Amino acid sequence: GTGGFLAEAFAHLERQCKTVQDRRMLQERSIRGGEAKPLPYMLAQMNLLLHGLDAPAIEYGNSLAVKITELGEKDRVDVILTNPPFGGEEEVGIRGNFPADKQTSETALLFLQLIMRKLKRPGAASERGGRAGIIVPNGTLFGDGVAARIKEELLEDFNLHTIVRLPNGVFTPYTPIPTNLLFFDRHGPTKEIWYYELLPPEGRKNYSKTKPLQFDEFTDCIKWFQLKRRSETERAWRVPVEDILKYDSADSLVSCNLDIKNPNSAAGIDHLPPETIADDILAKGQRMIQIMKEIKAELLGTVQ
Repeated sequence: GTGGFLAEAFAHLERQCKTVQDRRMLQERSIRGGEAKPLPYMLAQMNLLLHGLDAPAIEYGNSLAVKITELGEKDRVDVILTNPPFGGEEEVGIRGNFPADKQTSETALLFLQLIMRKLKRPGAASERGGRAGIIVPNGTLFGDGVAARIKEELLEDFNLHTIVRLPNGVFTPYTPIPTNLLFFDRHGPTKEIWYYELLPPEGRKNYSKTKPLQFDEFTDCIKWFQLKRRSETERAWRVPVEDILKYDSADSLVSCNLDIKNPNSAAGIDHLPPETIADDILAKGQRMIQIMKEIKAELLGTVQ
């Protein structure tokens, strides 16, 4: 992208700098990013320069183009914030950089694996391990097969503590696909997941390029997120991991569905606007197409 997350992270850290050493650390060793397309790459560099970062460390190239098993401790970081591309497909060469049982053409799932790999392990310098905040489409939540195996690893090795369900259409006109915020750290395994449903303000029917999601709409969510002792509300609920990871009698993974609807909401599907229902159907349809492609690839591999 154009470096929006990195610019905000830089501004946040800059407010905490108290010494010359702090500022040197921020300028030289704290902010890194990557972009595969030339125009966004240049815009990201310019954006960070305008926000005060003297020498933006933005790598030009596909972040997925390295074998995930070759990433070691020197490649790990404390925090990852990203809105990876989704809805696209990666070529066979890129998919080959990932474990055989977790290879997929779905970009969002590949980035999720990359992020998991790049977070620092818990230790003296980072007690709870690296942390991540990532935007993913609904298909990542309810996907099975390869998607389920990736999510199983996420829940077993990481602490997926919060999922924020975003209102439909927040990325219009770029994509109508419903999206979510995933927050996790390397201090796993996951015992329970807290969900928060972010609803549009009263009177707002949809979002657009000229009427985007506003920061103020996150006010209640942020207050709830920062509570030391969270409680269930009309918008917030929690789910034990045992209700998500399902195994058969042979202890083989059956499903890992993170697409948990709000049990405290008074609104049913009959009360949802038509565009919301249509978006949900579209997301599920796209995921079904992706699954069929993976099945076809498996069958072709078997024949060969």
